[in-house]
Amino acid sequence: VPVLQDVDPGQSPQDPVGRPIMHQSGIKHATGEAVYIDDIRPVDGELSLAVVTSTKAHAKIISIDASEALQVPGVVDVVTARDVPGENGKDEQAYAEDKVICVGQIICAVVAESLTQAKCGAEKVKIVYQDLEPILTIEDAIKHNSYITEERKIEKGDIEKGFESADEIIEGELHVGGQEHFYLETNSVLVIPRVEDKEMDVYVSTQHATDVQELVASALNLQSSKIMCHVKRVGGAFGGKITKPSLFAVIAAVAANKTGHPVRFTLERNMDMLITGGRHPFFGKYKVGFMNDGRLIAADFQCYINGGCTKDESELVIEYIVLKVDNAYNIPNLRVRGHACKTNLPSNTAFRGFGFPQAGLFLETCIVAVATQTGLPHEKVREINMYKGVNLTSFKEEFDAENLWQCWEECLDKSDYYRRKAMVEEFNTKNYWKKKGISIIPMKFSVGFNATYFHQAGALVHIYIDGSVLVTHGGIELGQGIHTKMLQIASRELKIPLSYIHFCETSTTTVPNGKYTAGSIGTEINARAVQDACQILWKRLDPIRRDNPNGKWEDWISEAHKQSISLSATGYFKGYDTNMNWDTQKGHAFPYFLFGVACSEVEIDCLTGGHKNIRTDIVMDACFSINPAIDIGQIEGAFIQGVGLYTLEEIYFSPEGEQLTLGPDTYKIPSICDIPEQFCVYLLPNSRNSIAIYSSKGIGEAGFFLGSSVFFAIRDAVAAARKERGLPLDFTLNSPLTVERIRMACDDVFTDMV
Repeated sequence: VPVLQDVDPGQSPQDPVGRPIMHQSGIKHATGEAVYIDDIRPVDGELSLAVVTSTKAHAKIISIDASEALQVPGVVDVVTARDVPGENGKDEQAYAEDKVICVGQIICAVVAESLTQAKCGAEKVKIVYQDLEPILTIEDAIKHNSYITEERKIEKGDIEKGFESADEIIEGELHVGGQEHFYLETNSVLVIPRVEDKEMDVYVSTQHATDVQELVASALNLQSSKIMCHVKRVGGAFGGKITKPSLFAVIAAVAANKTGHPVRFTLERNMDMLITGGRHPFFGKYKVGFMNDGRLIAADFQCYINGGCTKDESELVIEYIVLKVDNAYNIPNLRVRGHACKTNLPSNTAFRGFGFPQAGLFLETCIVAVATQTGLPHEKVREINMYKGVNLTSFKEEFDAENLWQCWEECLDKSDYYRRKAMVEEFNTKNYWKKKGISIIPMKFSVGFNATYFHQAGALVHIYIDGSVLVTHGGIELGQGIHTKMLQIASRELKIPLSYIHFCETSTTTVPNGKYTAGSIGTEINARAVQDACQILWKRLDPIRRDNPNGKWEDWISEAHKQSISLSATGYFKGYDTNMNWDTQKGHAFPYFLFGVACSEVEIDCLTGGHKNIRTDIVMDACFSINPAIDIGQIEGAFIQGVGLYTLEEIYFSPEGEQLTLGPDTYKIPSICDIPEQFCVYLLPNSRNSIAIYSSKGIGEAGFFLGSSVFFAIRDAVAAARKERGLPLDFTLNSPLTVERIRMACDDVFTDMV
């Protein structure tokens, strides 16, 4: 049972902030009443769209023959790049033009009276290619010097002197596989042209409504003011619906513009996984110098990610890997170099954690290697290297590590770590084919973005004559409960019950120029904008309240209307002041840091490679949570998704660059059986954050990396098996730690037969 925070004893009973309020749409999610894009009823004249995608990773397009497709009953038209009146995408083409640069790239679209007819038509389109040489892996990209951006580099201290003074030096490598977003709602868009002025309504599942509006307007050669983008809710995104939905919207909008009909474009699961990229695969090389007591003196890291065929978010991801790779550890002499590789795979994009899950696992692998070499307990090597007190990051940003240590001590205590570690060791002496492992992992996670304009937000609040309130803002509901928290904030600021307040949808018609909802920051920046609008309205009501201090809310609003006082206000938040100068390698790159620690215990079957997660304890520095129920749910969900990355989810490509894992039958995501049998989440008490609204912190992503505690608990169990068999303990385990990898790492008479 999670431990919740205490509410301020002086807080009003009707003030919902800090209380575990249920998700606004929670019941609708459970019953199926929540409406998503594909649930919107068909409109008059609506056409369905199916796409024709590239079967080649890298090739010139010689010809497109759509003649047979146009003969299919119900097919209305075939749309290609030639039908785009304006710009055919920006960083990435919506419709491929002269060549294709990955398998799954969209070449053309077939619109028909039904989806079945559209798919049938798409199968009839014939594409003739001229093959070009593809680059598919990070190793290929390094060989061909194929990079998306320039190298990113951070260096502190004197690395050469550090290595000279070290007692020992070790070197190694680590591979971390990619990951599918596997949101429950696949990419969907419904475009409805209006009768006059070339206006268009776009209903889309996206994290970035403004980008959809901008790209559709650019493609149709219209002003953005004529494109109305609507988002009621999104059925999961995890970063995967920041850039790609804009291209899907362009594809549908161009088709709607050409035919004059509404067009619905919903990707089936296999097509969604084929066309879209996911988390960046990672390859890291390390050289670490350390003392015999376990202290890291110097480290030289080279980090590579597979960015895929276009830039997308790869530049930001590699920057964040370079900035965040130190995690919770103070390495006095450090050099980190980052490279985003350009390959002929679907463009990889943002994903929960944004590079940190790969970078954090990489550094923890170094910590384990040092502990193994020195023979010291892993937790002792972690402790001796953790940041202490007020300190500077590798990019010279100051922070206080006090809460990191509080989380560490709390987690050691709550998990009963040392007693259970002894019990694990005892279990392992009595069992040959089954082994247990335990691990405790610290985390320093930076929230937000390294540029101020990413943090701006707007809101619009209306009070109606009956006293009811409509709140709108630029944030998007992804299932994370952002609207629920906005209603809590409006309730506090206007001092009215939640039942008075309603949220309709996110729309570019009400709040313009919104930034994407991502980076764990969406709730708090939009909360500031909602707070601003509510405070403006509350101040306008001051004269009314003074004249009638004992009146009801409805009385005040009625009187304000009679006195011609505006009951509508826009709110705005400029954003947190952040910056990063890569020339000087200095900056205030992130608004603040969040700390957490997780302890996990597992049991592996050395014969099958299977494992079960026995127990996990997490202590998270969430400061004052606006909604503890939602925040703990976010921590739990992120953790389990992290367990998926590190132990289950594996993407396979053919030698020709075609993804082979295109659905739940070939791609394994966590299920209920992967949740730890005992799962406890604690919010660190008596913690405050002066920067964010109500002293809260953004925790949407932080729990993800803590899933690595399961990875290292498995490694601990494998090490116990190897030790008993007299095998070397200085071994490397790549991610994900699937049953195959666990089984082969245990290494015995049976694996020798393979």
